[in-house]
Amino acid sequence: MVFLQGAARRESPAGICLDLAWRGHVDLCVSDEILAEVENVLGRPRIREKFPVLDDTVVESFLAAVKERSRYFSSVPRRPTLSRDPKDEPYLNLALLASAN
Repeated sequence: MVFLQGAARRESPAGICLDLAWRGHVDLCVSDEILAEVENVLGRPRIREKFPVLDDTVVESFLAAVKERSRYFSSVPRRPTLSRDPKDEPYLNLALLASAN
């Protein structure tokens, strides 16, 4: 997950991708559903053990920065359904709404 690696290691390839979004070189689009998933993942005990830098303060700041520096969509209609992998639906639906290319 790009968000996990980017939050834990800013110098990682994922961190560099997020930095490109922060600088306006690429559009990063997020929704409530995606932010909730990121918050859930970053708060998991196993993740926190592996990445001790991810304390509550860091995670809160990171999520605020993501929301502030992204194209934020509060409501994303469900268009396609993916029976094979429903966890991917929020990302596909967001890409469709944002007219990603």
